[in-house]
Amino acid sequence: MEADPTVVVFGEDVGALGGVFRITDGLTARFGEERCFDTPLAESGIMGMAVGMAMNGLRPVVEMQFDAFAYPAFEQVVSHVAKMPNRTRGKVKLPLVIRIPYAGGIGGVEHHCDSSESYYAHTPGLTVVSPATVPDAYTMLREAIRHPDPVVFLEPKKLYWSKEDLELEALRSSAGSFGRAVVAREGTDATLITYGPSVSTALNAAAAAAEEGRSLEVVDVRSIVPFDDETVSASVRKTGRAVVIAEAPGFASVASEIVARVQERCFHSLAAPVLRVTGFDIPYPAPKLEHFYLPSVDRILDAVDELQWEDA
Repeated sequence: MEADPTVVVFGEDVGALGGVFRITDGLTARFGEERCFDTPLAESGIMGMAVGMAMNGLRPVVEMQFDAFAYPAFEQVVSHVAKMPNRTRGKVKLPLVIRIPYAGGIGGVEHHCDSSESYYAHTPGLTVVSPATVPDAYTMLREAIRHPDPVVFLEPKKLYWSKEDLELEALRSSAGSFGRAVVAREGTDATLITYGPSVSTALNAAAAAAEEGRSLEVVDVRSIVPFDDETVSASVRKTGRAVVIAEAPGFASVASEIVARVQERCFHSLAAPVLRVTGFDIPYPAPKLEHFYLPSVDRILDAVDELQWEDA
């Protein structure tokens, strides 16, 4: 916001309160109410206003307060945000960022813990990303704001309390993140493929597996759209086995798409079918039951045990 006066931030309670999760805390005091301001509780109106602003030279960064609160704005996203550049043959750009706190792990109630990434990933015209680390949260949001096209920026709520000392100047000069997965942990026996809120769980599972003598590689997808087939496939070809992990229900999901892409590209390198550990195909459960629903270390290790090791 210091570097680019066209960047504006708005949404429900993002001004004086600093957002439900305090992510925008201090921006109104620093930049004024014209550049960081509260809106009515009307997500469709927030998105419609963002479209108009982006069409007229601004770079809106809007916050949908919770994942499921964004659904009233979904028609705007699909019909206008995703299609406007194509509809105008590139003459009208929409450089806007839709920030969505998403996923579970915070003991939230219904409408506060959805994993809605599949809806956006299925919509051509949108870039869809989800950071899993403190450095990525910083660099990928800056990149999203600079991006010439609309970005759905999915922020795992349970990671908001993560802290790390960073060298910001070095991060600002780092290469782009969109379309690039990273190997978060090296391994040789099987690959855990995941993103966003499940990356930390996968890393914990890999650490537990190491104590039992099994070496698991962890790939953090980071960018759902565009997707980094090269990094993911290289890891699976190396290990020969893979498990895809995500909080969202498994049917017709991003996890399903990753499994399909791996099977298509790595079939002759696979020693076992690619498995999934996901949320169950049910509405998000009550807070006291969410630990049964979410992917866990035990569920991941159980899936790894099913990768036909007897044939090795």
